[in-house]
Amino acid sequence: MIKLNLPVLFAQKGIRVADADRMSKLGRSTLYRMYNNEVTRIDFDSLNELCKLLDCTPGDIILYEEDEVCEEGSSEDN
Repeated sequence: MIKLNLPVLFAQKGIRVADADRMSKLGRSTLYRMYNNEVTRIDFDSLNELCKLLDCTPGDIILYEEDEVCEEGSSEDN
């Protein structure tokens, strides 16, 4: 699963979503969706704005976590 690390990065910088809205070209609703990992894609312009705002690289913003695997052979299969 791909996730955005914005809550951690915002906390490290002492930035709230409302602050990021004022400090960047990104809209508040877009920032909230990204902050809450409710997006299915992110464009390069948005990623560039976040990198400038947070003084970081895309690798700091985007995280990869292994998907959880369902166990096979559960009692429901019988």
